[in-house]
Amino acid sequence: MRTELSFASLSTIETELLTVLAADTQTAKGADVKAAPVLLTADAAVTAAAAGVLGSGEFKAGANETVLIHAPAGLKAKRLLVVGLGKTAKVTAHGVRTAAGTAVRYTKPRGIRELAFALPELNAVGLDALARVTAEGAIVGDFDSDTYRSERKDVSVASFVAVGPATFSGSPDEHAVQAAFAEGVIVGESQNFARALVNEPGNVLTPTEFGKRAAVMAESVGLGWDVSSTEKMRQLKMGAFLSVAQGSEEPPALIVLKYEPEGVNDGPVIGLVGKGITFDTGGISIKPADNMEKMKYDMAGGAAMLGAMRAIALLKPKVRVLCVVCASENMPDGKAQKPGDVQTAMSGKTIEIINTDAEGRLVLADGLAYAKQLGATHLIDAATLTGAVGVALGKVNAGAFSNDDETYTKFEAGLAASGEKFWRLPLGDEYADLIKSDIADIKNTGGRYGGAITAAEFLKVFAEDTPWIHLDIAGLAWNDEGGPHVAKGPSGVAVRSVVEWVRKYSL
Repeated sequence: MRTELSFASLSTIETELLTVLAADTQTAKGADVKAAPVLLTADAAVTAAAAGVLGSGEFKAGANETVLIHAPAGLKAKRLLVVGLGKTAKVTAHGVRTAAGTAVRYTKPRGIRELAFALPELNAVGLDALARVTAEGAIVGDFDSDTYRSERKDVSVASFVAVGPATFSGSPDEHAVQAAFAEGVIVGESQNFARALVNEPGNVLTPTEFGKRAAVMAESVGLGWDVSSTEKMRQLKMGAFLSVAQGSEEPPALIVLKYEPEGVNDGPVIGLVGKGITFDTGGISIKPADNMEKMKYDMAGGAAMLGAMRAIALLKPKVRVLCVVCASENMPDGKAQKPGDVQTAMSGKTIEIINTDAEGRLVLADGLAYAKQLGATHLIDAATLTGAVGVALGKVNAGAFSNDDETYTKFEAGLAASGEKFWRLPLGDEYADLIKSDIADIKNTGGRYGGAITAAEFLKVFAEDTPWIHLDIAGLAWNDEGGPHVAKGPSGVAVRSVVEWVRKYSL
């Protein structure tokens, strides 16, 4: 999709579809109270063109609600689409992000291939922030997961033009708004890069192929990279990672990317670690057949970290960043590890295997240790780690854990910009006691209760004293149902939040 930011009078724009946003200004409550939608633009011609619809009562400006006006009077646009943001008091930058996605997804099945999108006039949100989230939302909205359908037709939007107030043209602030829009394009495309990886079937995206695609991406954006396999992992004594891979005919891949900005030789080194299980049968503790086909998504944490690295390379923050993705299949072969086995991780810790389907924490254990060995001073990992996090938080929030309040505060501070929802869950000695083993240092599951927490406690053992955040994205990595602003399928969750967190450390 071609993207552009323009500053022009909305009434003069020639386009197949012009989108403007509206909010409900009604503050009273009650069954008989009617919505009072108002366009978030000062353009008199657009306001006049939409006056009839807004006054009819059929459009209430609910979040992502749409109404289309054909041949709007006084405008050069062929169609005028109004998208709602909800109540005025609750309008956020993220609401604008989803509205941009809604506009794009509205056009796709209707054969409309170009649209202009008017940035709303919001006193509470700067125009630069609006430009960025608009680009992100539009690009994310354009993604579909039907890559392998033989009758698939290219229904991508060819041209998306965000339109800011004409008064900004040539002003001192124009450059900042243009730069923010360009950042949004980078982040949106990086999120879609991660989504495209997650969407690939397991017979295509093997661990080896995962490594190849990471290398191609790294080369394209100027990242340092190294992809190795079993021999290197044996040299590093990655017994936990290797124990997961030993049941598969497909060799594992240890993927390392490095971003080293010019002139930055000290300060923190941020380590991103991703779970990259390209297909998860559960191993000997095999999963039920129902929905097992979705287990191709078990590398979504690794994909998110690669997407974040792509964005970081292009945004160029002044902080060193490295990324470790541990890619493997988890299969029930005759050579596969068994419940009751004891494995020795890279750190020297011994692990009793209680359930072979708790494999993600095993590969991350060695990934965290290796990131520290490579020099990471701060760690963040992302993984589709537990079904328990979805039971706890539903499909609304992903889980977050940390061993350091200051580090987590930086992460939390970026969520308003990323628009993603994470809820911090507790850690503590009472939970850590649940993963103590009778015959080894720890065991890889802690029982039925608090499963997301005991999994995090397991990872905390390998983070040790390094400031660390764990993101359990299992509940949000796959959209079971599409929405007005996003397609069904992989979500790319965590890319935006990880990027925002890393930028907090930029010198």
